[in-house]
Order: sequence, then structure tokens, then C-alpha cells
Amino acid sequence: MNTFTLKRGSSPLLISLPHDGSFIPDDIAARMLPAARRSPDTDWHVGRLYEPLAQKLGASVLKPVSSRYVIDLNRPADGHALYPGQRETGLVSTIGFDGERLYLDGKAPDASEVQQRINEFWRPYHQALSHEIARLLEEHGRAVLWEGHSIRSHVPMLFDGQLPDFNLGTAAGESCGRPLQAGLEACLQSQSRFSFAVNGRFKGGYITRQYGKPASGVQAVQLELAQVNYMDEESFAYDEQKASAVQDLIGQLLQTALA
Repeated sequence: MNTFTLKRGSSPLLISLPHDGSFIPDDIAARMLPAARRSPDTDWHVGRLYEPLAQKLGASVLKPVSSRYVIDLNRPADGHALYPGQRETGLVSTIGFDGERLYLDGKAPDASEVQQRINEFWRPYHQALSHEIARLLEEHGRAVLWEGHSIRSHVPMLFDGQLPDFNLGTAAGESCGRPLQAGLEACLQSQSRFSFAVNGRFKGGYITRQYGKPASGVQAVQLELAQVNYMDEESFAYDEQKASAVQDLIGQLLQTALA
């Protein structure tokens, strides 16, 4: 089974979509509660938003097949918390964003199974990510890693109230240079349709923090979108009309990152 897809591009931009997958293998799904089998916490349709833009910009795109419920590729393999002191889901989570358990009684994965999932799903994705960044550095002398994410606009377990529409994370300025962050902020400030935050609740996950090394030529940025702006959050249906404006602004941000 191929656990990810990688489409290599011609520009120094790599778009990583680590929560795009929604597939749950049968042997895992059989032990989960019915609601969890739908993989509701997927970053729905981010591939649909980004892939046409990637084609225009010559960007590489890396995305997994499986759900974050199988393993969360944006968490460290040692399971350390990304946001200490705040409630969050983990590497192989046993709860969803609603705080409800994912597994039937006594069916949650043990330590041995967690390690197996790391070996089968986590390591291949991160090896591909590392190798593609190295290729871009060799060919272009620089690389921009763009982490594309989305989440429901209301998730009480993770944040109060409604999430801003566009949420940029640069690990508080550590994962990219100041000119890039300033350029992205200026791009967001130049429009009035969407609300935004920079290094707010979502400052960038493991991938942004681990791979963003501006001094070595790799700049990393995470964008967390509020799903209400491009889809129906209850049915997970894509809304083409609403998504068009979201896609346009993402395109402007990606062009700014490349420039």
C-alpha cells in the first residue's frame, strides 16, 4: 500500500498536506466507534484547494492517503505535546476534536501498535518530505515549505469562539525569515473579506517547527483555514462558489512566498 503521494514540481515550493487523507484501514476501523469511522477531523478538501494552484506555480505536493486517526503526521514521533498546557489530540489519538473517544472499549492501540504505525505511515512521509526539501535546495538553493491545513470554525476543546478565517503560523517567527512573514501579513491586510491571525492559536505544528530552518535556506509556513469558508462543516460537502475566493487568496499568499 502506498501511504502517500508526491507530485514533484519545478519551483522551490513544496506544499505539504499532512491531514488531507481520510482513509482508515479496515482492521483499525473495525475497532472504532461508528462516528470516528467517518474521520470527521480530516482537513477536508485541502488538496482540492491547493493542487490547481500548485500546478500553476510549479510546486511539489505531498499528501498522505490515511486519516490523522491512523497517525498524525504533524506530531513528533515521540508523542510530545505541541502546545503544553493546552488540550490537544496526539500522535495516535484516542479522542477526536470533540473530546469523545474514538475506539470501542478495550480496543485502543497499545504501544506496540503505535510503533508499527510510526514505521508504516509516519516515517515514509517524513522521509519523503526530507528528501524533497533536499532536492529543492540542491536545484534552487532555497526551499519554501507550505503546510496546508483546515479545521472546523468552532472547536471548543481547542479554542474559544470562532476561529479566524486564515491562520498563519511561523513558530512565532522562527520557521521563516522576517521579510517573508511581513510579506504574507501585508497580503492578508490588503484584503477585507477574510479575518486572519498570525501566530495565534495555531503557530505551526511539528512539521513547520522541525523543517523550517531559514539560516539553512528552508522557510516554513503553516496556514490553518476555517472550513466554514469553503465547505459545509456538517456534511463535509465542498462549496465551489465559496471556495473560489479562498483559493484566490491562498494563491496570492503562495506567490508571495515564492517571491
